[in-house]
Amino acid sequence: KFVIGWEAVLVKDVRVKSRLKFSNCNGKRKVQYESSEPADFKVDEDGMVYAVRSFPLSSEHAKFLIYAQDKETQEKWQVAVKLSLKPTLTEESVKESPEVEEIVFPRQLGKHSGHLQRQKRDWVIPPINLPENSRGPFPQELVRIRSDRDKNLSLRYSVTGPGADQPPTGIFIINPISGQLSVTKPLDREQIARFHLRAHAVDINGNQVENPIDIVINVIDMNDNRPEFLHQVWNGTVPEGSKPGTYVMTVTAIDADDPNALNGMLRYRILSQAPSTPSPNMFTINNETGDIITVAAGLDREKVQQYTLIIQATDMEGNPTYGLSNTATAVITVTDVNDNPPEFTAMTFYGEVPENRVDIIVANLTVTDKDQPHTPAWNAVYRISGGDPTGRFAIQTDPNSNDGLVTVVKPIDFETNRMFVLTVAAENQVPLAKGIQHPPQSTATVSVTVIDVNENPYFAPNPKIIRQEEGLHAGTMLTTFTAQDPDRYMQQNIRYTKLSDPANWLKIDPVNGQITTIAILDRESPNVKNNIYNATFLASDNGIPPMSGTGTLQIYLLDINDNAPQVLPQEAETCETPDPNSINITALDYDIDPNAGPFAFDLPLSPVNIKRNWTITRLNGDFAQLNLKIKFLEAGIYEVPIIITDSGNPPKSNISILRVKVCQCDSNGDCTDVDRIVGAGLGTGAIIAILLCIIILLILVLMFVVWMKRRDKERQAKQLLIDPEDDVRDNILKYDEEGGGEEDQDYDLSQLQQPDTVEPDAIKPVGIRRMDERPIHAEPQYPVRSAAPHPGDIGDFINEGLKAADNDPTAPPYDSLLVFDYEGSGSTAGSLSSLNSSSSGGEQDYDYLNDWGPRFKKLADMYGGGDD
Repeated sequence: KFVIGWEAVLVKDVRVKSRLKFSNCNGKRKVQYESSEPADFKVDEDGMVYAVRSFPLSSEHAKFLIYAQDKETQEKWQVAVKLSLKPTLTEESVKESPEVEEIVFPRQLGKHSGHLQRQKRDWVIPPINLPENSRGPFPQELVRIRSDRDKNLSLRYSVTGPGADQPPTGIFIINPISGQLSVTKPLDREQIARFHLRAHAVDINGNQVENPIDIVINVIDMNDNRPEFLHQVWNGTVPEGSKPGTYVMTVTAIDADDPNALNGMLRYRILSQAPSTPSPNMFTINNETGDIITVAAGLDREKVQQYTLIIQATDMEGNPTYGLSNTATAVITVTDVNDNPPEFTAMTFYGEVPENRVDIIVANLTVTDKDQPHTPAWNAVYRISGGDPTGRFAIQTDPNSNDGLVTVVKPIDFETNRMFVLTVAAENQVPLAKGIQHPPQSTATVSVTVIDVNENPYFAPNPKIIRQEEGLHAGTMLTTFTAQDPDRYMQQNIRYTKLSDPANWLKIDPVNGQITTIAILDRESPNVKNNIYNATFLASDNGIPPMSGTGTLQIYLLDINDNAPQVLPQEAETCETPDPNSINITALDYDIDPNAGPFAFDLPLSPVNIKRNWTITRLNGDFAQLNLKIKFLEAGIYEVPIIITDSGNPPKSNISILRVKVCQCDSNGDCTDVDRIVGAGLGTGAIIAILLCIIILLILVLMFVVWMKRRDKERQAKQLLIDPEDDVRDNILKYDEEGGGEEDQDYDLSQLQQPDTVEPDAIKPVGIRRMDERPIHAEPQYPVRSAAPHPGDIGDFINEGLKAADNDPTAPPYDSLLVFDYEGSGSTAGSLSSLNSSSSGGEQDYDYLNDWGPRFKKLADMYGGGDD
């Protein structure tokens, strides 16, 4: 049996929550609660009763019922709830100590009269429910923990666990003397929904006097979080023409509040649809799952390609008054289906093509298709359904414009066909969707006109083969080789010319094409291959533009016996005696059977020594053997005439000379007097080759000598001195050697040892200066230097000259390459060491350096810049 007691207090126009306390004799029951006024009050599964809405409460008592039902046995109970008004609490009343629930440690087992007494089981402490986001004041007292031993002992209380002495620490504190448990700050259920603490009681010595008890603190959820969509913009697609009830997409939102309470229970709805055609409610949404489906027919991509829905998610089961909401955008794209076939823009298309042309576009077939471009439902496929039995045309689809390109794939002859009328059809790559009341394809006709063009004349047959005997005399007419003009509807003349005649044996009449010989035909000519002689002729018409064609005449030459046989080889060698060897010979005849072998070999009657010294024996029809008839023949070179006769009709014979080298032989039959034979047998070709080598060698030697002379002249030209009248101050001089040139190396060291022997400076004419001196100012008057006494060495002489130069105020800082013969009195050149002189030079005027050009600007700045 349930014992239910409850009392609630409501503040006017304020939503509050109170809890039912149920005493259940059987804790295993599962109870479901209901309110008699569900529009105003609801009960959670844990017994929490709350007002659904804010409403004024009169001073009279209000009542409503709460029902409890066992889910298994269906047993029911009810309790009446009375509501009464209570004045608003003041700060003074809040500060008063409210009644706080007290939790007492359960007693431990003990002994009584020497016997163990049985004691009740430990208490099960009900959880403490604490709302989140409480405004305080803090610390806020929750419960008081007490042990019944505090009457006899001085105890200390403490709590442990997350939220007390473990992170997050300091949320819950306990008074160690009174055991008062308090919370120090607002709680957030979305961070921690439950705290599990343990309470301890020890004496002043730290000894445990009670077993720890568990305290569970549940953080009660408040509706403090709005629903949040996973995406702010959702994209979905739906095919056009979809039936009502077609699934489109699912939108999802989450709420950080308790999903098992009303605060986290979301409901979806569609706030708006744009555009609103053909119906303002084309879609609906499942308010619990967020599934979007179609509810109306009429989706047409060709009219509306995209819909934009504003979706709202609200917690508190979608309560518009108390629930928190948020919105997102759902973009639904209507995808294309093949509901529109292609349609030709014209019933007849026209085109023209020159004859004998292929792979050219004859006509463009244009179609329109309302489906989405560049999709299988839009792409057109063309085919020829009639008018082209021989397959001379083909249609390809332009992927960009979707046009049909009619092309010629086989040559067309104007003389055979002047016009074609093609029947073409166009359809999409994919079939039309079901239920579309349109024909699947569109048809049209294509009229193609063939244009007559001037074609090439052609020889028939080509090549033309004739058979003629060789040896025909010049002027003999061989044949007539003419060409035909395929342009039957054009009045044209054809003229003939010879294009290729390797042996220059033929000519052709330019009008009638008769071919006659201009030389004797010779089958043995190198221009004849396999008895066939090829000549090419050109036929040209007078059309616009003129065209031409070629034909080949092949003359098969029949052999006649016009070549006498010759001995082969033409040179041979044998020993002075008949044994141990002989000479094998054969015959060479440029004719072919039957005008060649077998051959007859014989020796002439004169001179008489031929038959006295030699004998010839026929081995077969092609070979014979020549031997010495006498026992010994002196070594040397002998010319043996041999008569060779072929088998032609009539036969042809020839006396051919065989050069025989007779030499001394060893036992093996090899010649031993090689030097004499080689010297005697040196041919004309070998002598010419040797002479050519000698001439080439002489030419190379001559070229080398000429080159050497030219090189010597160039070297001598480089060694010439520069004209002394030239001013070389602004020139760049190139030297082959380091130093100042030849003048810098042409000096006499004896002048340094005997400086007084130099002619006096007074003899030097005034006004004569070197070319590298400053040519701007007048000739300066140098002080006369005293003649140096005979110095002991070169060093003393140089030091004296250095001092004289350092004390010379008129010496300009003109840094150039100077050549000195003697640095003494009357010298027109200043000492180079004046640049490093110890004198300050403050009274010298260097402003003239500015007049020397940009290359002396640095020196002008250094010496003419004043004190700075």
